[in-house]
Amino acid sequence: MEIDDVKEWFQIADDDFYSAQILYEQVRKPYEIICYHCAQAVEKYLKGYLTYQNEIPEKTHNLTYLGRICIEKDIEFTNVKFEFDFLNRYANDIRYPHKYEVNENDTKFSISAVEKIKNIKPLAELKIIIQKYEKHPNVD
Repeated sequence: MEIDDVKEWFQIADDDFYSAQILYEQVRKPYEIICYHCAQAVEKYLKGYLTYQNEIPEKTHNLTYLGRICIEKDIEFTNVKFEFDFLNRYANDIRYPHKYEVNENDTKFSISAVEKIKNIKPLAELKIIIQKYEKHPNVD
């Protein structure tokens, strides 16, 4: 496992989540795109975690599947299973016409789901490891 790979997954996740938050601040809120970016962020956080666990993340957008693998690694992920399942509907299909009706409540929940997921203990601890590595990259 390369900590740089984990760091890159988390950076991409943070960028996706930041994009969702910026779009949510707009007068005209593109609900589908906000939810899509939230799902993308969670996908990247989970793949970063799995990379850290020396598990090569499959090329999939299925958050329920990725979440299930994370639960096998750390039971703490069961606390956000509902959020994985909710966001999974926005992982890919949302980018095509007429799949789902999405409203502001969906976007609010999507943003709060990402916050909850990215702050659960295994991911929060991994962020601390990344921060320590950034300060001292040559220390194991």
